[in-house]
Amino acid sequence: MTRRTTSTAGQQPLHVSLVALPEAVISTLSGIYDVMNAFAVMPPPERAPGERPPFRVEIVGERIGPLELASRVPIMVQKPIGAIRRTDIVIVPSILLAPGGWVKGRHPQLVAWLREMHGQGALLCSACSGIFLIAETGLFDGREATVHFAYADSFAAAYPDVPIHPEQTLVVSGKRDELISSGASMTWHDLVLYLIGRHAGATAAQAVARLFALQWHQDGLAPFMVFEGRKNHGDVAIRTAQDWIGTHFSVANPIEEMVKRAGLAERTFKRRFTQATGLSPIAYVQRLRIEDAKRRLERTETAVDEIGWQVGYEEPAFFRRLFKRVTGLTPGTYRRKFRIPDYARTGNKTARPRA
Repeated sequence: MTRRTTSTAGQQPLHVSLVALPEAVISTLSGIYDVMNAFAVMPPPERAPGERPPFRVEIVGERIGPLELASRVPIMVQKPIGAIRRTDIVIVPSILLAPGGWVKGRHPQLVAWLREMHGQGALLCSACSGIFLIAETGLFDGREATVHFAYADSFAAAYPDVPIHPEQTLVVSGKRDELISSGASMTWHDLVLYLIGRHAGATAAQAVARLFALQWHQDGLAPFMVFEGRKNHGDVAIRTAQDWIGTHFSVANPIEEMVKRAGLAERTFKRRFTQATGLSPIAYVQRLRIEDAKRRLERTETAVDEIGWQVGYEEPAFFRRLFKRVTGLTPGTYRRKFRIPDYARTGNKTARPRA
């Protein structure tokens, strides 16, 4: 299959197959559809007169016609996959996992079709949890990927051969950079802007970002992730220490206190703690402290250095360095990014967004 890149006035648009399946989330599917189809309605000077849209997007599925998605809202499948012999880009939108997790083998036709399209040269793209379906093809085995951080453990259990990085916004892998995955929820914005930039150019991606007020998640997803700590490991002594430190992480000498409560030798405790939780005791305490600091930055006006002291750090500079290392942001930047803006605060009827 001959690869096409930028679509110009003299070229056919790239065909984009947007996959609809019962587990799909309608907001992601419809958002991708609208944004990638926006070129036809973009006002001048964003699009030159007579310039052809770079993409032709179709909603595809196992059968043509209405399909009820995860939220019980129907969407119209425009073309059955059995009628698609070639395509340029396949996108599987976010899916909603049932309490029992992803059930393999539910969509064998889709999985076989994805393999066939990849074999012909198509890009395979997942938005958020859409990678659960694509990973069933085996094409991501040994290939780097990302997934919604809330589904990271479930994905790792279902597909242990796929290295995942839920803290990353977008991961491009494969020999031809043809396997593309985006992380949590709204990172489908990054996926779509990446595809537009790759095939229609940076200027087109910037124009679409302006039109829809989309923003790249350039800081990654670490700032959004909530640390809870692995507790389903079965080690009672370590779980006892975890339960205690969960509400006492700001005390002085927290490791010594955990060792005492676990009733183990210090070396044995550290070894078993790391084995059970995946983190050393000091790293675990640091993550708890930073998580509490994040909530204080979001919800209070307390000075950064004071917050550092409240969570257990007497040295402000060390707290600031650690915070940035864990979240990727300085405490001040984090506060500006995640605090509720003045104009959205309950009871504030006069405030307006700042210019």
